[in-house]
Amino acid sequence: MGRLQTFDNSVVVQAARDLFWDKGYEAASLADLEAATGLGRSSLYHAFGSKRGLFDAAVTDYLDTVIRPRLAVLHEGTTDATALLYYFDALIRATASLADGSPRMGCLLVNCAAGLAAHDDPARALVEGYRVELADALRYALASASKSEPSAAGAGSVGLDERVRTLSSLSMSAMLVARVNRDEAIALLKTASSQVRIWFPGSPG
Repeated sequence: MGRLQTFDNSVVVQAARDLFWDKGYEAASLADLEAATGLGRSSLYHAFGSKRGLFDAAVTDYLDTVIRPRLAVLHEGTTDATALLYYFDALIRATASLADGSPRMGCLLVNCAAGLAAHDDPARALVEGYRVELADALRYALASASKSEPSAAGAGSVGLDERVRTLSSLSMSAMLVARVNRDEAIALLKTASSQVRIWFPGSPG
């Protein structure tokens, strides 16, 4: 008979998620994971198969509970640049509100890009998947805003793909630098908001 699981998977996964978010995959030891989750390694291996299995579960939780709720506003199809401005303003508020040393500073996947993903194909695919998801959401919001303000998409303006790259680069750069310089991260996000207002001068606010 298999062992009866007596813990809440979601609580364990979120505790591990915050540890990976803080330390990265490679620096988070099994001892760290045991301390963070309150489980012994045998229980962790029984439930998730390996440290990597726990990391994959943590990333899935991160995408479902942190990233996709943030991106959802970009898919609302607002008839101006409101969704774009709200997205960057929400990132600014979240970054500014975290306590110094918070494990949730920056982005788990952006942090991963500088470590594990450099030499691990599945991790690289995870980070690339996040980049594509962010870019697609920004593209949708930019295209929606352009329809309502045709002058912003006229001759001589920066093309849609270039705008997507500009905003996604600013967003991801801010999440990377947030761990070492919160003020610079906020400045990058404000630059993104300012750029949106330049492209769409009829933006509210």
